[in-house]
Amino acid sequence: MEDKKKIYYERGTDELRLKNIIAHKLVQEFNNCPIEDSERKEEIIKEVFGSVGINPSIEHNFHCDLGYNIHVGDNFYAGYNCTILDMAEVRIGDNCMIGPNVGLYTAGHSIEPKDRHKSGYAIPIKIGNDVWIGGSCVILPGITIGDNSIIAAGSVVTKDVPTNSIVAGNPAKILKNI
Repeated sequence: MEDKKKIYYERGTDELRLKNIIAHKLVQEFNNCPIEDSERKEEIIKEVFGSVGINPSIEHNFHCDLGYNIHVGDNFYAGYNCTILDMAEVRIGDNCMIGPNVGLYTAGHSIEPKDRHKSGYAIPIKIGNDVWIGGSCVILPGITIGDNSIIAAGSVVTKDVPTNSIVAGNPAKILKNI
């Protein structure tokens, strides 16, 4: 994780609070859209995210910090209760599927207790093309997941995942190569 760029931020600043409120209002509108109104839901996602490919699909109860740090490719799918803490950039390739109850967390805090609540850090997450992340997975700050990989349900990804790999467990370990 040392070679990955850390972005430091101060919690509670007016600028950060405003950006967070803007994103939360749009996400709230998204989550309250009628199920059949896929056109409006796509419009909102395109307004919230930094960039969106064709044919995005996100189930309700989605949450994010800022939104504009999220970049998804074509045919992106996220299941129910997806949370993306995007204090740093999250890049997701084409044809990726994310199961229900998945968290992508770029943000973290100091291990030192003094003033831990005042600031944090964030490290970008990168997910390649044709990746499938099973339900109830957690992807930690700074992780890169290679193309064509599968993250088995319930996994906690603490280290980079090579291309064409299947990983599982807590912490996730390589089960096999595809």
